[in-house]
Amino acid sequence: MRRLPPLNALRIFEVAARTGSYAEAGAELGLTHGAVSRQIAALESWLGQRLFMKDGRRMVATPMARIFAAEVGLSFDRLAVAAEACGRPDARRILRVSAPTSFAMRWLIPRLNRYHADHPHIEVAVTTVSTVLEDLRGGVDVAIRRGAAQQHVWPQHRVVPVLDDADTLIMSPTLFAQRPILKPADIKGHTLLASETRAGDWTDWLEAAGLQHLAGHPRQIFDHFFVTRQAVEDGLGIGIGPFPMLEIDVARGRLMTPLPEIRVPRTGYVALVPRHADAGNLIAGFVDWLVEETRGAR
Repeated sequence: MRRLPPLNALRIFEVAARTGSYAEAGAELGLTHGAVSRQIAALESWLGQRLFMKDGRRMVATPMARIFAAEVGLSFDRLAVAAEACGRPDARRILRVSAPTSFAMRWLIPRLNRYHADHPHIEVAVTTVSTVLEDLRGGVDVAIRRGAAQQHVWPQHRVVPVLDDADTLIMSPTLFAQRPILKPADIKGHTLLASETRAGDWTDWLEAAGLQHLAGHPRQIFDHFFVTRQAVEDGLGIGIGPFPMLEIDVARGRLMTPLPEIRVPRTGYVALVPRHADAGNLIAGFVDWLVEETRGAR
């Protein structure tokens, strides 16, 4: 028997945390402020810890409560989808995929139209994480993360290699026309753009290019690679980018690789599937599709 908290209290708690207000939660659910407060108090008693703290005249969710509410919301979403599918056998099924932002934007999402064309009754819902090392959480069917395909790293998941990764120099075609880079030494005088989430990219590339003496060259640093990539496309400087993830940008003429022969291999991406998941082979089929897309790209 599952030991579950009171489900009605969970429903009210999720709305209160999402709206940030007992009053707004009551308005959405057709309940009084007092009824909302009593249900949340019951849940807090069951859990043995506070979920909301008083801030002025408002009750604000604690950091742990916000994380809990996000998981509860995802669980309710999955329950709603399952109920709809049970009532409507022909309803579209939803496959929830979590992926790093850059991987989702530059590689996965541009290819999903091909998957949907072959699987019209499956809808892929993509959520992103800000770092490839972010912890795994519930509520998703497939999580894509950077890492080696080693089972002991993710013991509760089946690990499938998806995409290899290698870094090389990137710049905009417009900037190349103004100040071409034909050999490694030509990067002198260019603004080097870097990302906090991909620390070490420039150091490793400069070593591969035989330019270790430029390792201390000043850089303009952004918090995430997708910001850096946009700055490179806008011609604000040159950067180091992962391939084949950025091949779509090169094909569309947004970026170019002036020195493609200088490449730094990186740890690639893997798909992580909970071991208890997928009785109907829906998830396994999607992971197989990811692998086939990678082979097609190669």
